Amino acid sequence: MKKYIIGLVCFVMTMSMAACGDSSSEGKSSAKAADASSAAAAAEEESKYDMLADFEKGASDKFIASDGWSNGSPFDCSWHTENIAFEDGLMKLTIDKTYEYTAGEYRSNDFYGYGLYEVCMKPIKNTGVVSSFFTYTGPSDGNPWDEIDIEFLGKDTTQVQFNYYTNGQGGHEYLYDLGFDASEEFHEYGFEWKEDSITWYVDGEAVYTANENLPVTPSKIMMNAWNGKGVDGWIGKFDETVPLTAEYKWARFTKAE
Repeated sequence: MKKYIIGLVCFVMTMSMAACGDSSSEGKSSAKAADASSAAAAAEEESKYDMLADFEKGASDKFIASDGWSNGSPFDCSWHTENIAFEDGLMKLTIDKTYEYTAGEYRSNDFYGYGLYEVCMKPIKNTGVVSSFFTYTGPSDGNPWDEIDIEFLGKDTTQVQFNYYTNGQGGHEYLYDLGFDASEEFHEYGFEWKEDSITWYVDGEAVYTANENLPVTPSKIMMNAWNGKGVDGWIGKFDETVPLTAEYKWARFTKAE
């Protein structure tokens, strides 16, 4: 009888181990299928856009960090690569201070023209600073100064400022009330640049359009966070709080048809 019981127990254990093996094998196959499906979905998502910088994957080979220079007033800072970090699935642009104020700026290698520009970001909330997403080209590129802006003034992050420059001529600022505090969570912002209009978007909704004296020159896509000096009437007086960090999930561009 004892021999029978021992044999039965061994049989049950053997069958159980076999079942675990089968289940594990099926689990691995399912996991591989899920991974393949996720990779295919990611590839399909990326193919929708003419340029996609997904900061969850880290630094993008489509961009370069500005390093070791300043473009003067009203930027009371200089750009440094150490002020850009890729961590926690985000790109982080930080304003800090060593012997001078330093800030972070990320700019595309290529120039882009008419199309839809989008970003998912969370700006800095602090007086005297700006967090941005914009297109720019100018004399340093051998071009006229053309620019299209989405700018968050840290003194009031319940608003976003839209602006543009055509051959150095600005004065097109427009403040839009968001209905939420942009510094508290991530939202999507963008603008569609056409030959006859620029339309800005918040979370996919068109909120403002300009159609006079528009920029025409292909430009670089840029993101930066900086503190200002001598422009207190615009962005408020910087209170020297550091470090301050703006966060970005992704940036993308879709060429106009």
